[in-house]
Amino acid sequence: MDRLVLKRLLRGLWVVLATSILLLAIYLLLPLLYPLLLAWLLAYIMHPLVLILKGFKLPSWLAVSLALLFYIGGITLVLTAMITRLVKELIVLLQTLNLHTDQWKDLLMSLSQNASIQNIINQINQFYRDNPDYHATIDSNISRTTETVGYAVTQVVTGFFNVILKLISALPSMGTILIVVVLAAFFISTSWERHNDKLTGWLPTAFLKPVSDIWRDLRRALSGYLRAQVILISITAIIVVIGLLLLGVKSAFAIGLMIGFVDLLPYLGVGIVMLPWALYSYMTDNLALGIGLSILYAVILITRQVLEPKVLASSIGLDPLAMLIGMFAGLQLFGMLGLIIGPVVLVVLVAFNRAGVFRALHSYIVSGRLR
Repeated sequence: MDRLVLKRLLRGLWVVLATSILLLAIYLLLPLLYPLLLAWLLAYIMHPLVLILKGFKLPSWLAVSLALLFYIGGITLVLTAMITRLVKELIVLLQTLNLHTDQWKDLLMSLSQNASIQNIINQINQFYRDNPDYHATIDSNISRTTETVGYAVTQVVTGFFNVILKLISALPSMGTILIVVVLAAFFISTSWERHNDKLTGWLPTAFLKPVSDIWRDLRRALSGYLRAQVILISITAIIVVIGLLLLGVKSAFAIGLMIGFVDLLPYLGVGIVMLPWALYSYMTDNLALGIGLSILYAVILITRQVLEPKVLASSIGLDPLAMLIGMFAGLQLFGMLGLIIGPVVLVVLVAFNRAGVFRALHSYIVSGRLR
């Protein structure tokens, strides 16, 4: 083998090995260090306010304490108000669904007595009589399909209640973690400059600029991604809430908030809820609600199509198709949590590319130099 090719192969293997070791270290250490990372992130977010408060000649500990009180108190108040309102409207929504049970039963009975449905049933019975050999096969397939659907529904319901139970059982540990995060954020923030100087002192001088470039692009990309999602979800939720209030729908706030979160699924999110709802309204002769929901869905769809490319492009510079692929890949690898992990990993890779990390690695493998 040519000596140059051998050197490039060895450098490539070294890059793969170093990357694998780094990812393994992150995987093993993240469960232990994530409270510290959350604390550093909280201190980073508070830092501008801390600097403003220090400008009023306040002691460092007092400025940090006031900043912590402002952020944590504000988040607690907002979450408490939202959860309280959401629980109230969910109770009303469940009561409304219970009232519609008899209506759904009557709808199914009327559909089963429909002439077209009866004609289809008669044709199926005639097919059974004419082809008795297929009877057992069809019944077996229908039975298996019913069992599969029933199992899937059972798994979804069981999974939902398991998540609720896990959240309730995790509350004590979450409280402990919150205390650790707040205390660590306080100590990090009171000595922000000293900790940053110590951290940069650990890095070789040659790595300071690349790391700084990566952090700058990564910060811009991740904050842009979060800002874009918050903007799009908020716009969708506001439009849905206003539309449902105009249509006189109860629990408009809860439904709008849930549809806003479902809107995390690009192109499909709102339609998963709005289209079946509108179809059901037409089937139950509630034409006014059905037409209103159809118009509302069209407004949301047009608004998303107009704003989404602009918001994503201006915030993170990613094509919506790439974002969809990232969400699908994350869903396949990590489940529902992958809907968040996938796009974040994609954003990180794009930030690394913009910072020239991949070009530097390619240059190292080819020539033995990072640049």
